[in-house]
Amino acid sequence: MKTAEAESRHEARHQAIYEGVLRRAMHHALSHLESLDSDSVGAIADAATLRRRLGRPLTNEGVPAEQVINDLAQDAHDGLVGCAGGRFYGWVIGGAVPASLAADWLTSAWDQNAALYATSPAAAVVEEIAGAWLKDVLRLPPEASFALVGGCQMAHVTCLAAARNALLAARGWNVEEQGLTGAPRIRILTCGTRHGSFERAVRLVGLGSASIVCLPGDAHDRLLPGALEQALDTDRSAPTIVLLQAGDVNIGAFDDFEALIPIAHRHNAWVHVDGAFGLWTAACPRLAHLVNGVVHADSWATDGHKWLNVPFDCGYAFVANAEAHRAAMSHRAPYLVFGSDTREEMDWTPAWSRRSRGFATYAALRELGRSGIADLVDRCSRHAHAIVMGIAALPGAQLVWEPVINQGLVRFLDARPGAAGEDHDRRTDQVIAAINATGEAFFGGTTWRGRRAMRVSVSSWQTDERDVARTVAAAAAALRQ
Repeated sequence: MKTAEAESRHEARHQAIYEGVLRRAMHHALSHLESLDSDSVGAIADAATLRRRLGRPLTNEGVPAEQVINDLAQDAHDGLVGCAGGRFYGWVIGGAVPASLAADWLTSAWDQNAALYATSPAAAVVEEIAGAWLKDVLRLPPEASFALVGGCQMAHVTCLAAARNALLAARGWNVEEQGLTGAPRIRILTCGTRHGSFERAVRLVGLGSASIVCLPGDAHDRLLPGALEQALDTDRSAPTIVLLQAGDVNIGAFDDFEALIPIAHRHNAWVHVDGAFGLWTAACPRLAHLVNGVVHADSWATDGHKWLNVPFDCGYAFVANAEAHRAAMSHRAPYLVFGSDTREEMDWTPAWSRRSRGFATYAALRELGRSGIADLVDRCSRHAHAIVMGIAALPGAQLVWEPVINQGLVRFLDARPGAAGEDHDRRTDQVIAAINATGEAFFGGTTWRGRRAMRVSVSSWQTDERDVARTVAAAAAALRQ
């Protein structure tokens, strides 16, 4: 039996193994977070420089852990993008609220496999509670099943697998046993503004991108009810998924759920909602009308690392038909341990071994609360509007889309006489690059209805009025070049 002195020496030695390297990691992490307001938002090192710095020799003997962390922080610094700060407006990337970041650190230290209750009871129960809270905040059916996955694409995969199961089972086909060869072909009806992650998900579940049928939309990129009705009538026997949008990446478009979902259900179609970020408007009283009727869909996909501001990677899938969801995902093996009154995570997710994402989600929801989430969504939307309208008012800029939520579009014009559309496209990309080069803000470009535009996407809890003013000033300076 170990003596008390030996036990004490063992504990001290064990603590010493981790303490130094974790303190170094904390130092570098805090330095990064504290410099977000002053450092360039965009990365300042090119690929060749990063390869030279990070491509250190792999030694036979290894390197002390603290030196590894110091070198990594130093070598990676100029290749980091300030997406955790308040002046990053590219794509739709949020920061991480403090509690979620700290919980994510604990998640790494605890190193739990969130596959089964048996592999980590705490992870399983936290995920169960977080799922219930998410459904409450997003105003989804409390009886819906859910899954925490790596992002909205895998949420689409999860929901599409459940849809595939239900639609084919209704036609006497067990897709989990029989596969798709010889199965009735599933079609997918949607508008042309779908996100690429959905198309990738369609390919991953074996339905094929050719199964997607694009229907006409209106001036706000919303699927037309008449077009959906007509398409469904063309083949009433075909198993059908209808993809609807809750906030697209260009203008934040929302389909008319109250009109479209009943049409789809009259034809026995499965309705899936891509709500990668727009689904969070349900939490904001000022914007909740945009998702009126969405509760009646069959499945929903959204992200946590966008508007909930938890660290990457985190997405959420919700399915009204829990039986189809579980049938599409669950697996049993003799060496696995299942409880009689516990939620087994692997019954609902595509991944088997998986990170305990529930801790960061749980922490973010507790820190923000319902009113905090509502304020975050409202504040980001107001800041997006201020940035878009402020830049659009500058000489040489043109408003393309005034934000309804946190997405808007601005275009920059070539002032030369007789400038054509392609000249304005070129000028737009030049100005985006010039703004990003200042390090004051970071934007991305897009092509919307045949024209290049700068996307403004505000998703971080850190963005404030001062960031808005700095951003508009950076655009004004770029336009003067």
